[in-house]
Amino acid sequence: MQTKMQQRTLTVRRLGNLEYGLALQVQKQTEAAVRDRMQPDTLLLVEHPDVITLGRRASDNALLASPEVLAARSIALFETNRGGKATYHGFGQIVGYPVINLSPDREDVHVYVRDLEEALIRALADFGIESFPIKGLTGVHTRQGKLAAIGVHIARWTTTHGFALNVNTDLSFFNLITPCEGEAVTSMKEVLGRTLPLHDVEDRIITRFAEVFYMELEDADHQPLFETQLSRTIAPV
Repeated sequence: MQTKMQQRTLTVRRLGNLEYGLALQVQKQTEAAVRDRMQPDTLLLVEHPDVITLGRRASDNALLASPEVLAARSIALFETNRGGKATYHGFGQIVGYPVINLSPDREDVHVYVRDLEEALIRALADFGIESFPIKGLTGVHTRQGKLAAIGVHIARWTTTHGFALNVNTDLSFFNLITPCEGEAVTSMKEVLGRTLPLHDVEDRIITRFAEVFYMELEDADHQPLFETQLSRTIAPV
């Protein structure tokens, strides 16, 4: 029997445009701090330069482009410990890494993933986009195609990885992979017929995420500790 869910504080950190490997280091630092109760549950928001990531369920045919093609187009490739198969991250896409300690009152992986979907569905509705989950799949879908992919990892009830929402994304990059279950993909730009400021979409994601997860927002964009950690992470050796 689960304990009653208590309201918590959510720290939000916007990393801007950051290479995947460096963002992964920040995510690991954050995971340790949240797991050990050194900082509140944290939502990292980032835009990555072109990168393809392979989840634990990625098959040999998930990647359709050769290493030579990826190198020629300056597209990075990472194997990850998240769930799911292959996905693309790139410019015009918002990637969210919620680092949340689900213990003791939120220890349900299924509910956690459904809540991620619900937060994104509500944020998209704020822009007039009707979206929905599909039973048996993860992510957020529209009649035009899949808008957001979800792939998570949970260790000692602390979450990492998360979601990728196509806002103004160049969808041609998805031709280099077999995305998730092979669904068609789309973007907010394609659905609405206009480009959207990423910051505006992030604002709605933050609000709806805090609402769905029953959290009080704490804006930590300018916390000196985090800026120091990040500068150390990306400093040349």
